[in-house]
Amino acid sequence: MKHLLFLFMAFVLNTAYSQNIQSPSKKIAVNFKLTANGQPSYSISYNKKQVISESTLGIKLKEKPALDANFEIDSVKNSSFNASWKPVLGEQATIVNHYNELIIALSQKETHIKLNIIFRVFDEGVAFRYDFPKQKDLNYFIISDEVSQFNLTENNKVFWLPGDFDSQEYVYNETKFSEIDNSKLNLNNGIGVKSIAGNFIVQSPLMMKSPSGLYLNIFEAAVVNYPVMHLDAEVKSNKLTSHLVPNAIGDKAYLQAPCVSPWRTIMISNDARDIVSSKMILNLNEPCKIDDTSYIKPMKYVGIWWEMHVGKSTWDYAGSQNAQNVLTKDLLPSGKHGATTENTKRYIDFAAKNGFDGVLVEGWNVGWKIGLAIGKKKFSISRRLIPTLILMQLRLTPNPKM
Repeated sequence: MKHLLFLFMAFVLNTAYSQNIQSPSKKIAVNFKLTANGQPSYSISYNKKQVISESTLGIKLKEKPALDANFEIDSVKNSSFNASWKPVLGEQATIVNHYNELIIALSQKETHIKLNIIFRVFDEGVAFRYDFPKQKDLNYFIISDEVSQFNLTENNKVFWLPGDFDSQEYVYNETKFSEIDNSKLNLNNGIGVKSIAGNFIVQSPLMMKSPSGLYLNIFEAAVVNYPVMHLDAEVKSNKLTSHLVPNAIGDKAYLQAPCVSPWRTIMISNDARDIVSSKMILNLNEPCKIDDTSYIKPMKYVGIWWEMHVGKSTWDYAGSQNAQNVLTKDLLPSGKHGATTENTKRYIDFAAKNGFDGVLVEGWNVGWKIGLAIGKKKFSISRRLIPTLILMQLRLTPNPKM
């Protein structure tokens, strides 16, 4: 009898502190529990193999107690959802939205602040977010940090960009997780303004491949009234922690309950094509708020843009990025400028012949000139049109093929 009572009490305690949920296919499983000090945590398994080890969750508030410990579970709600919807544009006419959901209602013992953590588990991966219900103990508040962890189980191969608050125009690096280090990058790459927050911070989405061939992708969805998420990498322990982009005074978000954070997503598959084609992020984003979308006409277009990236042509007239000769200040043509009337006509003919509906022309002005100060650099874009692009001619003589 005592043995049965002990087993019953163990079951009750485990239920009070631990919850499990699976994907519709049952390939992906999430375990949620409170740690010994009442901190929310989760882990993820794929085909019964752990891919995210126990990772803690929490929110830090400005001038208020942190919401990262001393919680107890008030209630747990499980549900399932399976429906389809029609996007305004995209590769598919209909998208299936199928997931199992777990909502854990928490309350902090000392402050009585309530916080819900919501998990949605799809066949492609896992999403979670913080939900702040309306309550008397939390109305207006400021997020000073988010400490969501993503603790990896292996030293994965990682495809990463440095965590730059101002630019994503970097070439991807392909290294082991343990080899992430922004200090080893060649930053002489033509990017004018750089704000890299540290040697071991990377941008999301972060794509990874495990030694066993499993693909993982960490990203976010439904980012509304909230900063985007970079990731701090602890390279010696295979750990990642959310790093929110701050404003000028270091604050991360200004919120009023009821409100929610963006979704944090972990997509998982043994086939990288499943992640590329996944509609999980779209399913997590908010529905379109435009009632009548009939005026939106999706189209394919070509542009005088990519040839500049591969060095075939230049964006500005002189090919110097300050668009003027250093000594005389005269515009000296490089002979490689891309946005010319002749080249634009060639693109229009190509678009008409190959079923494209439009042509994007970029590089109409002379380029950069001294002006607006951004940090230690000064930039502005000149409104002076280049002499090789005759806009009026194109406007008055449209191509009848388009």
